[in-house]
Amino acid sequence: MKRYGKAAIMLIFAMAILAQGAFAQSGKATAKNVILLIPDGASVAPQTLSRWMKGSELSFDKYTCGLVETYSSDMTIADSAPAGTAYATGYKSQSGNIASTGKVYTAPGYAAPELGTLRPVATVLEAAKLSGLSTGLVCTCEFMHATPADFAGHDPSRKSYDNLSEQIIFNNVDVVLGGGWSFLEAANRADKDNLIDQIGSRGYTLVKTSAELKAAKATKLFGLFAPKALAYDIDRDPAKEPGLDQMTDKAISVLSANKKGFFLMVEGSKVDWAAHANDPVGVVTDFLAFDRACEVALKFAAKDKNTIVIVVTDHGNSGFSIGDRTTSNGYDKTTYNTFYDPLKKATRTGEGLEALIAADKSNIRDVVAKYYGISDLTDAEVVSIAKAEPGALNYAVGPMMGNRAKIGFTTGGHTGEDVVLSVYDPSGNRPTGVIENVEIARYIERSLALDLASATNRLFVEAETAFAAKKAEVSVDATSDPANVRLVTKKGDVELAIVQNRDYAIVKGLPKTTKGVYVLGKDGEGKEILALKADGVTVNNGAKWFVSRNLVDAIK
Repeated sequence: MKRYGKAAIMLIFAMAILAQGAFAQSGKATAKNVILLIPDGASVAPQTLSRWMKGSELSFDKYTCGLVETYSSDMTIADSAPAGTAYATGYKSQSGNIASTGKVYTAPGYAAPELGTLRPVATVLEAAKLSGLSTGLVCTCEFMHATPADFAGHDPSRKSYDNLSEQIIFNNVDVVLGGGWSFLEAANRADKDNLIDQIGSRGYTLVKTSAELKAAKATKLFGLFAPKALAYDIDRDPAKEPGLDQMTDKAISVLSANKKGFFLMVEGSKVDWAAHANDPVGVVTDFLAFDRACEVALKFAAKDKNTIVIVVTDHGNSGFSIGDRTTSNGYDKTTYNTFYDPLKKATRTGEGLEALIAADKSNIRDVVAKYYGISDLTDAEVVSIAKAEPGALNYAVGPMMGNRAKIGFTTGGHTGEDVVLSVYDPSGNRPTGVIENVEIARYIERSLALDLASATNRLFVEAETAFAAKKAEVSVDATSDPANVRLVTKKGDVELAIVQNRDYAIVKGLPKTTKGVYVLGKDGEGKEILALKADGVTVNNGAKWFVSRNLVDAIK
């Protein structure tokens, strides 16, 4: 972003106010459903090349309406965590932050938010849930990875998989489809809690294969199709892992049963991963798989006539270009098929080749020729493949395909350019021009008549201060159940043990007939354990606890 002077910044703010006036929240929704589709890390060039590979327009081309600025609160180039946070909450933040405000605000025209730093803020998914809408998350990565977590989890660090996975499960999202079951097993968690069992106890139907997904009749559905991320689309076994289009179709089928409406976020996660590896086969084939998911969403929207479909990536990646340094002297004479013919020969990504190469590396040339379409490997390239670390073969093979297809890359990291925005809005009230990434959240908020500020005030009250104002005692209990740390507050006969990352407090002193109180289970002596349902999940950001307002209101 350009460094604007003070007068220019004031002009920008004035223009932003006028623009908001054009989309001013009337209190009445302009759509019943919103489907947000994110091809993570997809710059403009991969979209262009994918169109050539497809041989026709992309499903959302006709709805392209603008560009989105992707910079974070402190940096020009965004990480997926703050980029997704902007789309989910309407707040800019910084690298690593999941649906939380940032700590550093140095971007021109931005100051730290008044409600504080590194604190949870409500997402459009959570606000939709509070409004009675159904909600869903679909991805091809682990479901607690940065982008999906941004919509149903809260933590200063995207690396906090234990916290984020638990929050998403207890945030009552109706449909969650993706990978990551290994992160839920007790042996792989610091808290030693078996969250796969928790999924069943939360009323979900758990599915693990394509057939189970297709057959599921559930109203609450959790799909875990891989121990970590799903395979690239071109590498996957269709019997084991469904395609992104199939998951999107199923999610829409389940969510659309709610007559009030729904919010669904769909991420083509590994477009970004392939771009990091400079693997054009992975980038383009996963982008085309994402395009098929968009087609599913748009067909539903066209029939429903009350659904908004938003297609936008969160940031660029890799400096992907159609044409590299070798074409610089003859770029205007380089034919179309130069760039996509080599890619069309590949039937695996570099990642997909790994399981096919013998332990002694003796079949490298044969495997690469058969599955990647490269029959002229140099001795140096063979050595590079042989020395590739486990899980990183696409980093070795990807650039080899890039060289042959004349695809250029400037980096293995994210990039800071604006990204393409496409929107289908049956009301015609879609954003256009160049907008900030935070405006995506505001647009969803207006379209569904949500109130993100009220949702934040309802879901994330700073607990110690609120309970102290009620003259209640507050302490932290990390020993009674080490897997579930609790914030304990007492006043008179009433005690709440508010469980971190979960949507309830264990209560004493409240009658069983109290609104929101239910039987959580029984203790070792067979006595009932009562709990008070919270409106959302309890979050500890490492310094402070944030709880639902209805838990604070339970202390008189």
